[in-house]
Amino acid sequence: MIITSRANPLVKKFVSLSDKKFRRQLGEYLVEGIKPVRECLAAGGEVTDIICTPRTEGLFEGAVTVSESVFAVLSAEKSPQGVIAAVRLPSRPLRRPSGPCLLLDRLQDPGNVGTIIRTANAAGYEDIYLIDCADPYSPKAVRASMSGIFFVNAMCCSEKEAIAALSGVPLIAADMSGRNVFDFVPPQDYCLCIGNEGSGLAEELSSRSTYTVSIPMRDSCESLNAAISAAVAMYALKNNVKEVK
Repeated sequence: MIITSRANPLVKKFVSLSDKKFRRQLGEYLVEGIKPVRECLAAGGEVTDIICTPRTEGLFEGAVTVSESVFAVLSAEKSPQGVIAAVRLPSRPLRRPSGPCLLLDRLQDPGNVGTIIRTANAAGYEDIYLIDCADPYSPKAVRASMSGIFFVNAMCCSEKEAIAALSGVPLIAADMSGRNVFDFVPPQDYCLCIGNEGSGLAEELSSRSTYTVSIPMRDSCESLNAAISAAVAMYALKNNVKEVK
């Protein structure tokens, strides 16, 4: 049986999950694409429903088939692969980091948030604290994370909660006024703090930072994209900390 109506309850549920309000109410988020859904399942993600089209029917056990026109309403992709899953939001209580970690302060672009999560997973930053950021479980952020969201602890919290969880952990602020990140040797454990795309790190976090680092640039370049800055700093710090014996 192929669902052809947009009024179908399952279709309406998937449509609602594009909205943060309903993601929180239902406790689920969307993962789109054959490879991402497979990686989500392999990572232990709790998939509640899968929708496919006739061309991808049979790829996932228990998937419900909808028409291509109905799937187009659900998809956020320019060239949909014909598979989308609803996944249970993980329950991740705020905790102290288990190693070098990352703090994102008021990043509003879901693409930046997702890209940073992707790089954090690649570089080995497992714990990520997000203060008033774009939802890391929005379709755009999940897509930009390239499955990284399945392998990190993304903890949304307030500034006060983050400061409490990071008590005793040296904060390293990324700011243009800091010392060259490539020459800086960090402690074994630390939290790299990345500020808002326009206004930078909040004053409270800046004042609590033990260190401040920057990425050297030519005078003709005013700044770097937040996701690129985070990537450079994450790898530079990881590379330098390894030199400490």
